[in-house]
Amino acid sequence: MTTATPRDAAARDTDALLLLEAAFPGDRLSPRAIRRLLCSPSARVRVIADDAGAVRGALVLLFRRGARAARIYSLAVDPVARGRGLAQTLIVDAERAAAARGCDRVRLEVRVDNLPALALYARQGYARVQRLTGYYEDGADGYRLEKRIASP
Repeated sequence: MTTATPRDAAARDTDALLLLEAAFPGDRLSPRAIRRLLCSPSARVRVIADDAGAVRGALVLLFRRGARAARIYSLAVDPVARGRGLAQTLIVDAERAAAARGCDRVRLEVRVDNLPALALYARQGYARVQRLTGYYEDGADGYRLEKRIASP
């Protein structure tokens, strides 16, 4: 576990976000997409840094007007920082933000072959609700996961 607290990402974090994205194959966020998300009122980009201030994890949460579900669009943790509870901290932070915006559930998509991510989300209470055939850029299947949360 970690005691680090997530914070809102800023334009100065763009390079760090790109480095995190580069550690994962396929479907990466582009510099343009990151800049757009940082300015969007329907997106919440949060980062978590180590004691030296280096960004070690990030989560992008999307909201849609009138929707009761928020969507985790991207979650990335630096491979050297895994196992420290950063992903769990970012997920809990996202669920709180979703609840504060009146959402009653959080959804996301994950590759069927991403076993570590599937295990992480299962530990956090996410359930598979749909298989997504050919969902990813390379034709890989995905799962849609969902968790009910309590809105305030």
